[in-house]
Amino acid sequence: MLEAKIESALNDQIAMECTASFVYLAMANWCEQEGLGGCAQFLYLHSEEERNHMLKLIHYINSVDGKAVIPKVNVTKTSWEGIRALLEEVYEHEKKVTASIHEIVAISQELKDFRTQNFLQWYVDEQLEEETLVKDILDTVRLIGNGPQSLYYINKELEKRCNAQGEEAEA
Repeated sequence: MLEAKIESALNDQIAMECTASFVYLAMANWCEQEGLGGCAQFLYLHSEEERNHMLKLIHYINSVDGKAVIPKVNVTKTSWEGIRALLEEVYEHEKKVTASIHEIVAISQELKDFRTQNFLQWYVDEQLEEETLVKDILDTVRLIGNGPQSLYYINKELEKRCNAQGEEAEA
């Protein structure tokens, strides 16, 4: 059985992952409306990944006789100034998620909850990948600028990354 402190922290993480999923969904929707299909595809994929992260937490909490809580989500932002502003927001959010995961790991260490600490290692590794991916994309955007030709390149680059990720998943 989970101690209340770790269960609460894990449920807070469920809320964070759920919110991320819906924020990325709103971002993907905006990109699609702006004619940025590759960017939309990338964000739809990441919305689904965040949902899967949330589900993994729910299943874990329930498997150790805890009580997972399904959060209410209110996403109010539906448009962005541009793809760079959008990606900067994604990057900031990923850094916030990383900090939250690290805090939960610290709590699990404090409580000597080795099972939860072991479970969370996957999230630690995943967040390193997520932050690195978004930072690399954002660095590319900063390098090439915000013009129409740059948007075309960024859109194609994100589409290519999504296709490569899909091929890896199939292998």
